[in-house]
Amino acid sequence: MLGIGTIAKKVFGTPNDRKVKATRPLIAKINALEPEFEALSDDGLKDRTEALAKRAMEGESLDALIPEAFANCREAAKRALGLRAFDTQLMGGIFLHQGNIAEMKTGEGKTLVATFPAYLNALTGKGVHIVTVNDYLAKRDAEWMGKVYAALGLTTGVIYPDMPDEEKAAAYAADITYATNNELGFDYLRDNMKAELSQIAQRGHNFAIVDEVDSILVDEARTPLVISGPAEDRSEMYITINAVIPDLTEEHYTMDEKARNVTFTDAGNEFLEAKLHEAGILPEDQSLYDPESTTIVHHINQGLRAHTMFQKDKDYIVRDGKVMLIDEFTGRMMTGRRLSEGLHQALEAKEGVDILPENVTLASVTFQNYFRLYDKLAGMTGTALTEAEEFAEIYGLGVVEVPTNQPVARKDNHDAVYRTAEEKFGAIVKSIAQAHEKNQPVLVGTTSIEKSEFLSDLLKEAGIPHNVLNARQHEQEAQIVADAGKLGAVTIATNMAGRGTDIQLGGNVEMRVLQALTENPEADPEETRTRIEAEVAEEKEKVKEAGGLFVLATERHESRRIDNQLRGRSGRQGDPGKSSFYLSLEDDLMRIFGSDRLDKVLSSLGMKEGEAIIHPWVNKSLEKAQAKVEGRNFDIRKQLLKFDDVMNEQRKVIFSQRREIMEAEDLHEIAQDMRHQVIDDLVTHYMPPKSYADQWDTDGLHTEVREKLGIDVPVKDWADEEGVDDEDVRERLEKATDAYMQEKSEAFGLDTMRNIEKQVLLQTIDTKWREHLVTLEHLRSVVGFRGYAQRDPLNEYKTESFQLFESMLNSLREDVTQKLSQIRPMTQEEQDAMMAQMRAQQEQLAAAANPAPVAEVSEGAIEGFDENDRTTWGNPGRNDPCPCGSGKKFKHCHGKV
Repeated sequence: MLGIGTIAKKVFGTPNDRKVKATRPLIAKINALEPEFEALSDDGLKDRTEALAKRAMEGESLDALIPEAFANCREAAKRALGLRAFDTQLMGGIFLHQGNIAEMKTGEGKTLVATFPAYLNALTGKGVHIVTVNDYLAKRDAEWMGKVYAALGLTTGVIYPDMPDEEKAAAYAADITYATNNELGFDYLRDNMKAELSQIAQRGHNFAIVDEVDSILVDEARTPLVISGPAEDRSEMYITINAVIPDLTEEHYTMDEKARNVTFTDAGNEFLEAKLHEAGILPEDQSLYDPESTTIVHHINQGLRAHTMFQKDKDYIVRDGKVMLIDEFTGRMMTGRRLSEGLHQALEAKEGVDILPENVTLASVTFQNYFRLYDKLAGMTGTALTEAEEFAEIYGLGVVEVPTNQPVARKDNHDAVYRTAEEKFGAIVKSIAQAHEKNQPVLVGTTSIEKSEFLSDLLKEAGIPHNVLNARQHEQEAQIVADAGKLGAVTIATNMAGRGTDIQLGGNVEMRVLQALTENPEADPEETRTRIEAEVAEEKEKVKEAGGLFVLATERHESRRIDNQLRGRSGRQGDPGKSSFYLSLEDDLMRIFGSDRLDKVLSSLGMKEGEAIIHPWVNKSLEKAQAKVEGRNFDIRKQLLKFDDVMNEQRKVIFSQRREIMEAEDLHEIAQDMRHQVIDDLVTHYMPPKSYADQWDTDGLHTEVREKLGIDVPVKDWADEEGVDDEDVRERLEKATDAYMQEKSEAFGLDTMRNIEKQVLLQTIDTKWREHLVTLEHLRSVVGFRGYAQRDPLNEYKTESFQLFESMLNSLREDVTQKLSQIRPMTQEEQDAMMAQMRAQQEQLAAAANPAPVAEVSEGAIEGFDENDRTTWGNPGRNDPCPCGSGKKFKHCHGKV
């Protein structure tokens, strides 16, 4: 019997169906305009862009321009790339323009889809950012789709690491800019550390289209982006602690794999205390429970986590004497990314490589808060529905499933569960061998480098040729993925998220053409392309007959999305294919989430060795386990965001203040307000309101005024005058400091003084903000313990961080006032002395760079000296003057050996 919900869906359609249906009239309009735009010349397309941009700038809504803009863009893509967008691609473009996430299956052409909303939104002249997961894709897409934008009369830029500032500014000034999420976030932070407006690269946050949106906004949102500088070197401590960790036994700590956490038992603490006393790290009279031991305890915990929670070749690899982290979602090396709070140093100590110093945070932002800066945000991916709640709650993004251009013909098998990993891998090798025998290409998904290399060894034993794609083969990535659809190809890959290269049956034409032309540059490109297209088409038919691409997963991932991404590699554009998941009770997910019950069930069924249980119920229970993990990860990210939101409010205040300071021509009034506020605070402190004159501390006030305001005024005499109160003293101090600063301005010159005020303000804000970030990090690490006292850690953090922010602003005012009061012009003597010193240094440098040429024979040469006849030189000692008369020692001149 059908449920009420199912019946309602049949009658009214799902909300997704209704959204899809609503775009049909728009698509019909775009298609109706096609003949009109086909008739335009190449210049006609650019003229149309100008006309549309004019209408957009004059206030016509972008929604009204959709039919013409999309028709123009489709025609430009057809001419520039030979690709005519399908109706489903136009539909994806409409959803992106509306600020949604378009879920489109692999192979549906998401790269081209992005050009439509990007073109439409770039008409306003405010710029559009297209965000990719790696630099290779950013460069590839910018170059590839840049041809479409050029045909429309728009400019394209691409951002990559270590880019010269002028190039970066030009790339951000382009109509459409391709960049990775990391570079965009870092540039935002760098811009807010710059001293002048002209140095700022980004020109605002208008509209961003995020490719592989789930990978960027969900998976990578756990860790904030941090710009940091080196702190003091503590490598000795890491090495000593690392030597102690292997002596620990299981009774010394407890591990929680679900929470990826590890804690010491009482026995462990006692054992460690004794060891650390021996090593001299912990003073004899100090215990691990003392407040002074906080830092040591923190580093011991990190050392233990490095040994128990992080596995080599799964979580990181060691390359060129460096510990490189591996992205658990894409299997890629994360170059330049380091774990914070001493954890990376603990891993370096564990692996015996050079320990690089810890870093101090200079600026940080989470991806959630960075991407929420955009006026409009959109995203595309093959898998987003499982995280729809998170996208809606955190980013206000809806998820719309765009129908495929061709129906999906892939066959998805139920999971096969084996009792042991050994049985599972035996079945996997057998299954690969069967597919390979009939020339069916196989893509094998693994969750770690270790597992992919273990499986590779098994296939070598079985004599099956194959390719392995993981962080170690990072450079050949695109080539390996492009070849994965060839007849009989076997490819083992660690996580296929966001690889950006299509697995096409029979092979990838573009890649094959590029390879052929590289090998033989003399060949005719057209002829080469025609030949390769024919070869690939022929091979594609054979692969289809063999059953298409077979995706074989060796275990379930924590996230259903990653599994769906792997599945989605097969069956693109209506191609045949199949997918199977092989699991065992020893897999991480099964082991952590209730394999005991399943083990009992399998035992009671009396299963023989090598047999698998295959049933829809198993799939259901696994999906529930994955949903639980996803829910927990979402809670972690939500919690991280709640804490970061507190800091984000403060970050916005500081960054907007910096911006105002940089934009302001004259900061005289701001500096004056700060000075008056400092005077106000000082007088209130030393001459409290409503207090008697004999309670005033005028000596203290006099000292502080001299130190912080740079003036020596008779505060005590003023206070002794009849009828003078705290308000009078306040006014007199303000007048005296204003006159003092006015004199200073005249001495420096007005323009110089304004520039000094600007630089002092910016430098002081930056220094104070850095110190504040470190304090907040420390507060964050201890505030969790307040929960034990029945107090909400988040509320505690909000209250205390606000108090810290207020005290930071107070000390900022004092520092700026003090620095400005201490600055003075140099006297003429000081300037002369400095110039003389600089001249002397320049002369020394010039002398070192250009040694004086030595005359071959000078007037002082001994009588009869002939350079070519040694018998005429006499018999000089090595330290005697040279007989040639150069004035040099003999050993440095003609006596050089």
